[in-house]
Amino acid sequence: MTLINANDIGKALTVGEVAERSGVAVSALHFYETKGLIQSWRSSGNQRRYHRDVLRRVAVIKVAQRIGIPLAEIADAMASLPDGRTPTARDWKRLSARWQEQLDARIHALTQLRDQLSDCIGCGCLSIKACRLRNPYDSLSEQGTGAQLLEGEQ
Repeated sequence: MTLINANDIGKALTVGEVAERSGVAVSALHFYETKGLIQSWRSSGNQRRYHRDVLRRVAVIKVAQRIGIPLAEIADAMASLPDGRTPTARDWKRLSARWQEQLDARIHALTQLRDQLSDCIGCGCLSIKACRLRNPYDSLSEQGTGAQLLEGEQ
């Protein structure tokens, strides 16, 4: 949390106002703050206050989460934004470009999975040895029997 600036008092938002305007729960805002995604300061009554730019920052966080970007990557992206300024369309273009390749790779993997799924339904075996989805091309057979990897590793 930062110290209060006298010029910010009239423009400041309470945590409840940010929650209402952004559609995000107060607890989520507190969580984002502990992760360094957003910042607040304390009023003289020891209440959280936010700059108005936090609304755009929360919107960026929610969109990034919706497309599956991990919070650590979102935090890195948010740290690249200047303090005290509402993120612009140019900022968003730069941030989203960082995530586009990752999103494209996931879309490609899901498309392949979708295309192979009908084979699996037709076969019905879901065999660890032979299933093209669980063990593509039986690539793990040379490593011996039993579980060879955790889900998602290859």
